Amino acid sequence: MIFDVLTLFPGMFASPLQESILGRAVKQGLLQVRAHNLRDWAEGKHLTTDDTPYGGGDGMVMKPEPVARAVAALKQSSAAAKVLLMTPQGKPFKQSDAERLADEEGLIFICGRYEGFDERIRQALVDEEFSIGDFVLTGGELPAMVMIDAISRYLPGVLGSSGSALSDSFVDGLLEYPQYTRPAEFNGLAVPEVLLSGDHGKIAQWRREQQLLRTLLRRPELLETAFLSEEDRAYIEKIKYQRTQQKASGDTDVD
Repeated sequence: MIFDVLTLFPGMFASPLQESILGRAVKQGLLQVRAHNLRDWAEGKHLTTDDTPYGGGDGMVMKPEPVARAVAALKQSSAAAKVLLMTPQGKPFKQSDAERLADEEGLIFICGRYEGFDERIRQALVDEEFSIGDFVLTGGELPAMVMIDAISRYLPGVLGSSGSALSDSFVDGLLEYPQYTRPAEFNGLAVPEVLLSGDHGKIAQWRREQQLLRTLLRRPELLETAFLSEEDRAYIEKIKYQRTQQKASGDTDVD
């Protein structure tokens, strides 16, 4: 997979891509991240990539011509590459998007700065727009890094275990179950006995119930779209009933 990034600050991508799992994957040739300076496609003495907005207003707006030339140049080597725009106006980036985009031939990320983009960039050049949250950053570089990291986890060989990505939070629409490792006791807190039992059936059931419980307590809206079995739904109703009973009895420690 080749990730091409159009940015005014390509140096931002150097350090994160030399560390940990992504750094190893790059060294092994499992993926490539190429950060391109958008000014390489700008014209004029000052290589201008932005201008004042028509109609007045604060800030500067990213010009369409340098972006168009850059995308055209990158598509010469990967015509099927999908163009992604990093913007607070985009749809929320989700785990399902990471899995889907990992199947693309290549991805081109456009990272904006200043007040925003000329609207014609969206209209003529972009396949999808993404946001990583309801907040505004100084540019699209950090969202691009986040997406590259999430997408890379689905590329063959990037993770040490092929099953690691399958047990992540959000993969099945729920939060991940609690994880434990040695020692068996820490500061008076013990590992749940079921995890030491060696009974894989009971362990699987405990983990599923913990997923459901944790999602119900922390992100209940996820349950509306998650795939749930009849057993899952029965367990959730059981927990809801227990919490109602606890609240009615004055027990406030129910979370």
